Amino acid sequence: MTHTQQASVTTGLFAPARLGRLGLANRLVMAPLTRNRASVGGVPGELMATHYAQRASAGLIIAEGTTPNAVGQTYPRIPGIHSRAQIDGWRRVTDAVRAASGRSHMFLQLQHGGRVGHPDTSGHIPLAPSVVRFPEELQTPRGLQGAVAPREMSERDIRSTVADFAAAARNAVEAGFAGVEVHSANGHLLHQFLARNTNRRTDGWGGPAANRIRFTVEVVRAVAEAIGPERVGVRISPGESVNGIEEGDTEEIYAALVPTLADIAPVYLHLVHADPDQPLFSQIREAWTGTLIANPVLSREEAAADGGMRRGERLLAEGAELIALGRGFLANPDLVERLRSGAPLNELRPEFLMYVHGEEGYNDYPLLALG
Repeated sequence: MTHTQQASVTTGLFAPARLGRLGLANRLVMAPLTRNRASVGGVPGELMATHYAQRASAGLIIAEGTTPNAVGQTYPRIPGIHSRAQIDGWRRVTDAVRAASGRSHMFLQLQHGGRVGHPDTSGHIPLAPSVVRFPEELQTPRGLQGAVAPREMSERDIRSTVADFAAAARNAVEAGFAGVEVHSANGHLLHQFLARNTNRRTDGWGGPAANRIRFTVEVVRAVAEAIGPERVGVRISPGESVNGIEEGDTEEIYAALVPTLADIAPVYLHLVHADPDQPLFSQIREAWTGTLIANPVLSREEAAADGGMRRGERLLAEGAELIALGRGFLANPDLVERLRSGAPLNELRPEFLMYVHGEEGYNDYPLLALG
């Protein structure tokens, strides 16, 4: 049975699904969304617990990018999962989601910023595959500042970072998450190893695609060994240029990476900007033997009109098993019910409110009127 035929057996965004050992109430996934609402020490608080509990109707919630160690922090008030206080804070979040809906499951995205970071934020010089400065200004506790040159990772740095990802995965399970998503996308550290413009190494971690995929593979393998592959997902963004990334040989990278990851058998692959009309989508679908979460390309008009339903249904028909939506969940705590019933969608507030530190633009979006 092909992936397309398999998907057509039980179609629809609102049909139940399975993700490894987990039963999901529907095929809608809340994508990981950076919101800068943790404490200065990276500890999730009541604001975050309320936010995720409001959105507990999603079949799967992938919680926002969370740092596995201090040096990996990107921006102020990004949560971490490397201290006791952070673990306990996330436990309050997962408990709140379970109390709101016993049918929703949560994974935690593990995100190391690499060169996307600043000493004023993390207290550390950023680490990266090579000494290639981030080309944009960065938000820091003192406002926008130019990036500093990162320090090229030594072999010891690489090995300790791999170990930090594994430890963070164990911490996430202790905090009540069903699993973790390894972030190898969107211009962060693992993606920096994949891309030619940010990885200029001449050792075994750079050069040909087979070497540049090695760091992502080692991290995923270590995390899978720490908590079991059925608790591990991986996010990729082929061809993505955000955060100054230029992969250079996208087809070669993912032709090498995806089958190698499939051998480790993580429970899902999360494909960003999934477009079934692009050849790379079908190539990845054929190479990936597990569950595919597709995050569709949406214009603002499409997102406002139907929240991504038509794109999502098309991706299901083309072989994806689950559909991840981002901005729809930002503005609609009850997105699943709104899409199911055809109710109007809330308008997304101005973008700057996504990254401030209070209730506004975060937990104050209206729910559907009851009765």
